[in-house]
Amino acid sequence: MTAVSWWEASLAVFFLIVVLVCTLPVISTAMQFLTLPMHALRNHYGKAAPHHPNVAVIIPAWNEGLVIGPAIDRLLQLEYPTSGLRIFVVDDASTDDTPAIVASKAQANPGRVVHLRRDKGGEGKAHTLNHGLDVVLADEWTEAVLIMDADVIFARNSLRKLSRHLADEKVGAVTAYIAEGSSDRNYLTRFIGIEYVIGQLASRRSQNVTGAIACLAGGAQLHSRANLEAIGGRIPTGTLAEDTMTTFEGQLQGRRMVFEPYAVVLAEEPRTIDGLWKQRLRWARGNVQLTSIYRKLWFRPSRVHNLGSVGFGLSWFTVLLLPVFMVVASIGMLALLAVHSELSEFVFRVMWISAACVYMVSMLFSVQLDPQTGRRSWREAVMFPGLGALILMSIALFPSGFAWVLDQVGLPVTDQSRVVWAAFFYLWGPIALLGAWLARIIEPLPGGRFFAGVLVYTCGYGSLLCAITVDSYIKEWRRADASWIKTEKIGRVAS
Repeated sequence: MTAVSWWEASLAVFFLIVVLVCTLPVISTAMQFLTLPMHALRNHYGKAAPHHPNVAVIIPAWNEGLVIGPAIDRLLQLEYPTSGLRIFVVDDASTDDTPAIVASKAQANPGRVVHLRRDKGGEGKAHTLNHGLDVVLADEWTEAVLIMDADVIFARNSLRKLSRHLADEKVGAVTAYIAEGSSDRNYLTRFIGIEYVIGQLASRRSQNVTGAIACLAGGAQLHSRANLEAIGGRIPTGTLAEDTMTTFEGQLQGRRMVFEPYAVVLAEEPRTIDGLWKQRLRWARGNVQLTSIYRKLWFRPSRVHNLGSVGFGLSWFTVLLLPVFMVVASIGMLALLAVHSELSEFVFRVMWISAACVYMVSMLFSVQLDPQTGRRSWREAVMFPGLGALILMSIALFPSGFAWVLDQVGLPVTDQSRVVWAAFFYLWGPIALLGAWLARIIEPLPGGRFFAGVLVYTCGYGSLLCAITVDSYIKEWRRADASWIKTEKIGRVAS
């Protein structure tokens, strides 16, 4: 073997390793769905029991006049002992009719609905919640605290399904299944509905099995009093992801967090890419911040909690760094194409066939967890990875079919065109990210919503979320303003 061929072989091995490392997100997803069936055997129901502690509900509200009334009404109708439920609305210096609405509800339900007014607002959701916690934890009556958003609608039996887990003193908090519940759904809210099935009903069930929950949903989290007191009786204020940080802190104190899939809470979700972008940018930036805050936690197993396990760390970082994996994989594949084209073609097929298998299994499994959402959003379930990715999966599975199609349209495959097509396929990840970014730019233009939707279906909803994650990297690097960006809610939940 000559020196040159040895060098080329070494480069080929190096780039092969780079590409294989970038398949970790696919491996992580596969592990999640392999773990999922174990939830039937490994769950917390064996230690749950009918349990009705005194629950103080805290609702942070800033200009929520369109949604706060129905939210309070539905809470008052919950299947829960009347004497064991009090609702505290923390009005964050609202300038709309929120104070008047809450005051009227408090007058109609004395002792059950309480209006807490903050004269100085705009400090963030965590500060607003802490104002309420100062009040409810000062009263010995409070045995548990339900933290929720002003726009969500609880199913009548949801609170008692949550509270039964607190019968086990080792459980610090329980979170519900936040389902997309808009009455005027469009393609984007249907994508969100599928995302919530995958990210909650599937992913958090798996987290129940492994014993480490990444996040208690900010819209529905029931804490025991002991859990809140163990973390200082306050919601952490140093991050945009206060719900995730609270989840981590409770587990670091040795308490178990539980996801209850049968406690359903409906939420109103954004109908526009810009609205979704603003909402998820705050979430993504919060996760970037937490990754740094807990840098001494990752991949360090502990007897107290499972947050430091290899599995949890792999799941966390494959989501956080998914755009990085996409870009690096493309660079590695292009380099492999230049060094060893035959090997690059083989790796391409293996990667996309693996992705196709994981995609089909995960999607078929997920839509059965919430059949109603599955039926309503079956198109979005099919198109979740995007038309471009589906085509690449098909090409990987049936490469001769692609050559036949090109031949039929008068574009026969030659050695030169084969390299061009391969380069385009290998760059699809970054191209999809740019396409998702473009969708946000063109959406407000005349006719832009239609073409933005076409881009999302083509590039994939996952690519849209990855583009938002990239923006979170940039915003954190630039230390951009991190004030509480409120998602506009107008009462579209189909209660």
